[in-house]
Amino acid sequence: MSAPEPDENGAQQLLVVIDPVARRTDGESVRIAKDVLSAGATAKFCLPDGPAEFARVLARRGSRRPVVVGDDRALLRTVALLHRERDLSAGALSLVPVGVSVDLAHSLGVPTGAVAAARAVLDGVVRRLDLLVDDSDGVVLGDLRIPAPPGADGQPGRGGGPGGPGGSSVWDTCRSLVRTLVKPVPQVLAVHTHRLRVEADGVVLSDLDDPVETVTVRSRGGRAEVVIRTRSSAEPITASALSVTVSGADFRYRADAAVTGPVRTRTWTLQAGAWGLTLPAGLSPSGD
Repeated sequence: MSAPEPDENGAQQLLVVIDPVARRTDGESVRIAKDVLSAGATAKFCLPDGPAEFARVLARRGSRRPVVVGDDRALLRTVALLHRERDLSAGALSLVPVGVSVDLAHSLGVPTGAVAAARAVLDGVVRRLDLLVDDSDGVVLGDLRIPAPPGADGQPGRGGGPGGPGGSSVWDTCRSLVRTLVKPVPQVLAVHTHRLRVEADGVVLSDLDDPVETVTVRSRGGRAEVVIRTRSSAEPITASALSVTVSGADFRYRADAAVTGPVRTRTWTLQAGAWGLTLPAGLSPSGD
């Protein structure tokens, strides 16, 4: 790990890109982050209105170190853009997590408070992290799960009708009354399985004739850690590899905060130490 380098005058040169979702959801945290960063570095602040302008601003950063103020989706967007530019290895990325979904940022070791995260940008050290890259040039920073959990695409689940979760209606009241008067019939929860072929470094771990419940993949210590749960065995199948291929019937998968699919085949390749993230000194991401 190494500390971010200042310019010739001793001040760090930052390009701070503030995601529009962060500005809408938590303007106070955005203001705090701007104050802390302005006090400790020479910072240029950019407020893009959408993903296209976000990409243009990032592409024109020059020698400034990019700092993203936003949630997990903003972090993923930034890493994906830098990966497509083949510029991830050139420097380090910093993040001040602001928004509703910041679990990924926290799991990587970034403080979730605006003050602590902004101070880590200024005083932290750069840690090289692994990256999973698929054959469509998509990236995974944290966990990959196949198939995607029900409702993971953001579609409303049960109780997610007009008015949103928690909204009351006459029908909600009637259903609650019926549930109190009628004894529910015991139900057995069905476990959905999928016919998938899973390979790790070309070795078949699970084939189409053994239905799969879930496949999870995550980077750990320079390798891709694979865990497969099948219908035929109570014990999971595990492996460590540099590439993982899943194929079979149409399936969807959740990579970090995004759901992709349906696809019939996909290969993920691990790139060890592919990108740098500024973290508090002495702090490692959880799971290491």
